[in-house]
Amino acid sequence: MAADANEVVTRSSSGSATRARILDAASELFYSRGIGATSADRIIERVGITKVTFYRHFRTKSDLVVAYLEQQASAECEWMRSVHRAGDPLGSLHALATGIGSVSCRPGFRGCAFINAAAEFADPDDPVRMTIDAHRRWMLAEFAEIAAEAGAGGIDSAARQLMILRDGAMVNGYLNEPASVAATLGAAFTSVITAAIPV
Repeated sequence: MAADANEVVTRSSSGSATRARILDAASELFYSRGIGATSADRIIERVGITKVTFYRHFRTKSDLVVAYLEQQASAECEWMRSVHRAGDPLGSLHALATGIGSVSCRPGFRGCAFINAAAEFADPDDPVRMTIDAHRRWMLAEFAEIAAEAGAGGIDSAARQLMILRDGAMVNGYLNEPASVAATLGAAFTSVITAAIPV
C-alpha cells in the first residue's frame, strides 16, 4: 500500500515538473516570438515531449496561453506588492518607476506581456482576453489605492492616468531608448498625483 502511495506521489511530482517545463518553454517563446507565431509543435519540440504528454497537461493552446498569462500576472502582482510602501504613495510610485525602468533595460525586453497578448486577442469573451482584463483591473485597483493614500480628489481618474503612464513607459522602453524610462516615468507619476491632490 505504501509503495503504491509513493508511486502516485512520484508520478504526480513528475507530472508537475513536466507541466512546469512546458509552461517555462511557452513563456519564453510567447514573449520573445509572439503567441500566434508560436505553435504547440514548437513548444513540444523545445521541451522534448510527445503530443500526448503536452495535451495531457494543456488540452488546448488557449489553456496554455491562459496559464502563461496567469503566471505573468502572479509575478507582477507579487512585485507590485513588494514595492508598495504603505503610507508613502510617492515612494511607491518612485519604486514602480525604477523597477519598470530597470526591466526595460534588460536584454530581450519586449514590453508588457499583457499589452502584447491583447493585441493578438481582440475578442473580449476569449478566455485569454478575460485573463488579461482581470489582471489589468487588479493593477488599476493598486494604482487607485496609491492615489487614495496620496489624498487624490478623483481617485479613479488619477488611477487611470497612472495606468496609462505605466503602459506608455512599457511600450516606450521597448521601442525607444530605455535608459531614461525610470526618471521620465517617475516625474510623470509625481505630476499626476500632485495635480490630483485638492488644495
